[in-house]
Amino acid sequence: MKCPVCGFEAGEGVKFCPKCGASLESTFIMATTHVVPGYRIKKVLGIVTGLSPRTRGVLGRFIAGIETMIGGEVTAFTSEMEKAKALALGANAVIGIDIETSDLGLGAGIVLVSATGTAVILEPEQ
Repeated sequence: MKCPVCGFEAGEGVKFCPKCGASLESTFIMATTHVVPGYRIKKVLGIVTGLSPRTRGVLGRFIAGIETMIGGEVTAFTSEMEKAKALALGANAVIGIDIETSDLGLGAGIVLVSATGTAVILEPEQ
């Protein structure tokens, strides 16, 4: 497999280029920054956003209490929302991602997660 960044012939089954370290897998890039090192923006496709209200049942709230003591990831599902919309536009990356959460109150334990970013087409710098 040929590295898209430096052109090095890395061979089959290799995930990263041994010469420059670039990923050799077809990946969807997501970044909070407005630029991605080693890539240039070929085309800006527009803003993508996703919203997801999240709640837990009684058992889920108990488990969530334990998770907050240990720590857990909340952003996994928001990245999937952005990817789906961006892929529909033909993007291979979302940059400038902003993730926000808010408690809807009412003692219902409902949290609204919002993720917004810019769908783009990136290409490796030459």
